[in-house]
Amino acid sequence: MSDPAPLPQRLMAEALGSALLAAAVIGSGVMAERLSGGNQAIALLANTGATMAALYALILALAPISGAHFNPAVTLGMALLRRLPARDAAVYVAVQFTAMIGGAMLAHAMFELPLIQVSGKIRAGDAQILAEVVATCGLLSTILLVERSRPAAIPAAVACWIGAAYWFTASTSFANPAITVARMLSDTFAGIAPAAVPGFVLGQLVGVLLALAVARILRLRLIDTA
Repeated sequence: MSDPAPLPQRLMAEALGSALLAAAVIGSGVMAERLSGGNQAIALLANTGATMAALYALILALAPISGAHFNPAVTLGMALLRRLPARDAAVYVAVQFTAMIGGAMLAHAMFELPLIQVSGKIRAGDAQILAEVVATCGLLSTILLVERSRPAAIPAAVACWIGAAYWFTASTSFANPAITVARMLSDTFAGIAPAAVPGFVLGQLVGVLLALAVARILRLRLIDTA
């Protein structure tokens, strides 16, 4: 994923993608819960499908501009690989957090809910933190490995990974510190209680480092030396 555009354009793309992704995750969760009649499996299936579709479309549309990170974990990985200057990475992360909180508020507004909420949904325990390590490691590994063989397939590969990880990880695959914070501010199907957020973010950061270690073990040429 390259960053050919000027920084203001890249930041606009990151803001747009991050906000719409958060709105899709939270809004589809609200709709799914309202229509599922209490069936949590059906609600999660609907939430998964909407998230996958939005993620695929947003990456496809915005990757040529900003790299379509929409995720501080991805941005951190790219910064550690020296593909993104540290100063640019810091601004990317700030925009991602801000835009995702805005996206949560947008979802609430569309469903006539209070704009700012605090989630009461408990997602705690070592198993869920481990799940976030796996989900985030898998996400960044997918990007780095697919980029090597079929770069054009990254949008589909990322969407497929996240969709699968919704179901095989105990945490339902947040894999993103910014969406974790945004979901903390939404007392809906997609929410997460504030007490669980530090553990999730820690797991996500460990997942980034693990993905880079896996890539090194596989001896991929990852660091931009230009």
